[in-house]
Amino acid sequence: MVAGTVPWTSYAALGDSFTEGLWDFADDAVDVPDHDRRLRGWADRLAWLLSERRVAAGQDPLRYASLAVRGRLLRPIVVEQVPAALAMRPDLVSLVGGGNDLLRPGADPDRMARRLETAVVRFRAAGIDVLLATGMDSYRTPLMRHTRSRVAVFNGHIWSMARRHGAHVVDLWGMGVLRDWSMWADDRLHLTPEGHRLVADAALVALGLEPERRDWSDPAPPPVRAGLRADAAWARDHVAPWVQRHLHGRSSGDGRTGKRPHLATLEVKGT
Repeated sequence: MVAGTVPWTSYAALGDSFTEGLWDFADDAVDVPDHDRRLRGWADRLAWLLSERRVAAGQDPLRYASLAVRGRLLRPIVVEQVPAALAMRPDLVSLVGGGNDLLRPGADPDRMARRLETAVVRFRAAGIDVLLATGMDSYRTPLMRHTRSRVAVFNGHIWSMARRHGAHVVDLWGMGVLRDWSMWADDRLHLTPEGHRLVADAALVALGLEPERRDWSDPAPPPVRAGLRADAAWARDHVAPWVQRHLHGRSSGDGRTGKRPHLATLEVKGT
């Protein structure tokens, strides 16, 4: 673990499945159904690293909340999660969303950016530090490749609003290592545990702290093309269910709430 003083005493993570940590299971028990397995994700990993560093420096452990819910569009994140986080008065929030919007035909990244910026302004006015993230470069991802130009526009807005309001940005677009297919789960939309670990390191760097590992931004190896049989299985098992939910106005997050709805102390070794 890298030592160093962490100035934040509390952190709340907002967003969708990327922040909730889909596919990053906290246990490896194969006999436990997916819906019963606890998720980690980059934000949980970041919170634990911040808490461990605080304790190592003789500070109190971090208090942490995660309000992120899979499938959430940007508007519900801003309307539901932002007020809940403001009421907690954390020192730091991560606000990462919009990926589900950008997958949909007709998505307007300019309008999305205006909505996101209203939330950033509210947090900054309350004296809360904000961690944003760009979208990933999707040129190797079949389902998401068509969104690349919209993501690029949205990313430009994110960098601009961060400059205007003094926010931090995790540069996911610039992480060449995430272009390695081994960083992606079977659905090709979410990261593996290793991918989440690397994003947690990128978040530390965005916050001005030292990463745990130096390879967090390594370039990707040459791409390996999936076979036709693998593509067919992926379309059957992951794309078709997503399309069906979308056509019927359903979301994978229907009925779910954030896994850590209140700020609570992360008790780490040494406390």
